[in-house]
This record gives sequence, C-alpha cells and structure tokens, in this order.
Amino acid sequence: MLLSCFSFPPSKMPSSHILFSLLSFLSIIITTFSSSTPNTITLHLSPLFTNHPSSSSHPFHTLKLAVSTSITRAHHLKNHKPNKSLETPVHPKTYGGYSIDLEFGTPSQTFPFVLDTGSTLVWLPCSSHYLCSKCNSFSNTPKFIPKNSSSSKFVGCTNPKCAWVFGPDVKSHCCRQDKAAFNNCSQTCPAYTVQYGLGSTAGFLLSENLNFPTKKYSDFLLGCSVVSVYQPAGIAGFGRGEESLPSQMNLTRFSYCLLSHQFDDSATITSNLVLETASSRDGKTNGVSYTPFLKNPTTKKNPAFGAYYYITLKRIVVGEKRVRVPRRLLEPNVDGDGGFIVDSGSTFTFMERPIFDLVAQEFAKQVSYTRAREAEKQFGLSPCFVLAGGAETASFPELRFEFRGGAKMRLPVANYFSLVGKGDVACLTIVSDDVAGSGGTVGPAVILGNYQQQNFYVEYDLENERFGFRSQSCQTNV
Repeated sequence: MLLSCFSFPPSKMPSSHILFSLLSFLSIIITTFSSSTPNTITLHLSPLFTNHPSSSSHPFHTLKLAVSTSITRAHHLKNHKPNKSLETPVHPKTYGGYSIDLEFGTPSQTFPFVLDTGSTLVWLPCSSHYLCSKCNSFSNTPKFIPKNSSSSKFVGCTNPKCAWVFGPDVKSHCCRQDKAAFNNCSQTCPAYTVQYGLGSTAGFLLSENLNFPTKKYSDFLLGCSVVSVYQPAGIAGFGRGEESLPSQMNLTRFSYCLLSHQFDDSATITSNLVLETASSRDGKTNGVSYTPFLKNPTTKKNPAFGAYYYITLKRIVVGEKRVRVPRRLLEPNVDGDGGFIVDSGSTFTFMERPIFDLVAQEFAKQVSYTRAREAEKQFGLSPCFVLAGGAETASFPELRFEFRGGAKMRLPVANYFSLVGKGDVACLTIVSDDVAGSGGTVGPAVILGNYQQQNFYVEYDLENERFGFRSQSCQTNV
C-alpha cells in the first residue's frame, strides 16, 4: 500500500527507476535488520531567507520586545497555573521549513524533525546504512541506531498500530493464508513508502520511547527510514491520523509561533511549539480568533485528505476589494477537492489557478508600481513590481483572509510581498501551478503555507475542533 502525503505546489517527482533502485536497497537493509490606512500598508520589506541581523542595531525592536515580554510575564504572575504542557523549540530553516528537536530511545537520541501539519507519520533517518538520494550537503544528518536503544522493537503484523499505517486488512498481506499461521503470525509489519510533494522515504516501523524532560511516551510508533529521495531529515507528522504525534500523545491542543525566515539558522533566536495534554474545556486563549475545523472528507480517492486541517474560507480581500472566488472552490466536495487547509510543511501559500489569477489581478490593479516581468520569469513569482522609491517607503494593499465564525487574518505585508534580486523588486509570495482553471480542481484549492503564518500565534484546538490565531511577534531570545 502506498501512502501519500502532499506538500503543494506539486514538484517533479523522482524517476521510477530511482525509486525502484532505492526500494531494492530497502529490502536488503530490512533483511539485515530482521536480523497603516484601511486599504494600504507601508512597511519595510524583508528579503527572502537572509541572515539574522544583530538585535543591537535595532533599538526599537529591543524596546518592543521588552514591552511584550514584560506584559507576558505579568500575565503569567497574575494567572499562574500548574504546568500542563510540554514545550520544544521551533527553528526556522534555510530550506523554507521549520524544525523541532525530539528525543527517542533508551538512552535518548536527539534528532531534528520537520514540523509538518500536512502529514501523519513520524519518521527519522535510521541505521548507519541510511541512503538519501539527491540530498546534497545534508549527508551529515544524524541517524537513529535501533540496536543502541534498549526500548527499540519491531512492530508486528498483528499489532493494531501496523493497521494505523496500512489499514485493517494488513494481516492478509503479510501473513500466510493457512489458518494456523494466520492466527499466530509473527511477521513484522510491511515496509512503508511515503510520497511527498518533493521526494519520498521508505523504511519499517518501530515501537520506541518518545522522551521529554518531564514525561516519557512508551510504545510510540516511529518510522525507521533507511532510504529517501530529497528528504534528508526526519518529519514529524502533526496531521489528523492515529499515527500522528498529536494523536499518539493524546494532545488536546498544540500551538506554535513561527519566526520570520529572515532569522534563519540563528542559534540565539527561537520560538516554542507547545503541546498540551490537559483539557481546557472551552477555554479560549486571550486575543485569539477562532474558526471551526471542517469534517474531513472520507473519500477513497485520496486517503491523505483525511489528514488535513480544513477550515472554511469565506472570502479573500485585497485592499478593501473582495475577490470573487467561486464558492465551489472554497468548500471541499465529497472527494476532498476544493477547500482551504493549513500546512506548516509548505513554504509559500498555494492557490489553484482560478483563485490565484483573481488575487494577482487585483494586486496588479491596485499597485501603482511598474511590473517587473523579467524578475517574474527569473524567480517564478508573480506579480513582481519595481520599487522606484525604494523598499523603505513601499506601499501595498492589505491582504486579508476571512473565515467562518468571523475570524479575520490580516497578513503583514512582509508575509506576502518580499524583496528579490538586488532588493529593488518585490514579488507576491503566493504561488500556483501552470494549469489554467476549468473546474478540474484536485485536492485543496488553497494551502496556507508557513511563510504566511510568520509572526502569528497559531493554535490547533483538537479538543474543541477549531483553529485559532492572533498576530504577534514570535521572537524570543534564549
């Protein structure tokens, strides 16, 4: 059975002969192991993925941070409650994603994982034989060594957790059909393959300990990948699925605040992923706007759609102009086509061509700068504009997403326009594919990427089935 987890926009997948070779290698490894104004915003734009500037050169940033932390501290002292949550730092990475560190095994081994709300399996590079094709400079990624962990065990074919990944009929695929052997099947769970928008990974399933400083989760289902394409580091699946990290930890909610990508790879700047295990009943976080999660499609067309966090987008507004998006694109049908999902594993927000064209056209109408056509061809982003007056005084219409229940996400201009090239051109950091829309939408029509989530507190309230957010600075010093 082939598992599918998508990260839009879709990218060219590796050729079939590469995957065949990698899966052949996998079989050998497994054998071995078996053994400012209402409609415009004027802001200093940030270039894409730059190094972190010294905070000492920005006294106003330091002052604002001191104000923010003082208020936060006051709230903590006035409303102190026993700790019912676990935290781990979130790090922005130069490849456009965010990583967290998790500890597995006995004794613990620590590894970086991509934080991904668009997939479910938690897996990491496994064994000294781990092979990653087309991973370039990531060859030094740490590898989990099962034999060095006393708590590491193979997941058996009859283990219910094997069925989490392969479905209820998995025993018929990995056990012999004679009745006696079937009832006493001791074979291990089959090898898995997970396909992403860019790359893939394959391996086998382990039962392991997931360790936090104050709590241990035993018998955690962990993917032990021995071969990958374009996937050098592990991925922590936070989507909707029994094998996901939130499900296995029985989380009631989790939240994060994603630093701006301009702070890439800084050792002194961080933010936290907060994992909550205690019931909050209907408790709402101060200042957070909420919109309910939609019930996931139960289609057999693509089971991966059941892992996504769907919310209802009511309208898109550019400046004060509502973009007339066809309603059929804003709500998923029975096959899971259409609708709006939140995905921390995608960098830029993806829009199906009919939606993207309407949004891009509205920006082109309202922005007075000259189009930078050559930059559009060079960088694959559109529309792009030449900033004749310089970036310091750049002015763009506001972009706003409005959701069911009245929640409105007003994006900072730096979250949807960024400098490219020599810094005199700004491009819209929302993407689409080259397929002109004719009603043939496949999968979600809008995927909210992490670039548009920068400097927002984002909350997945699993207990109350709702998505929440508020605008805030995510920068904290460690």
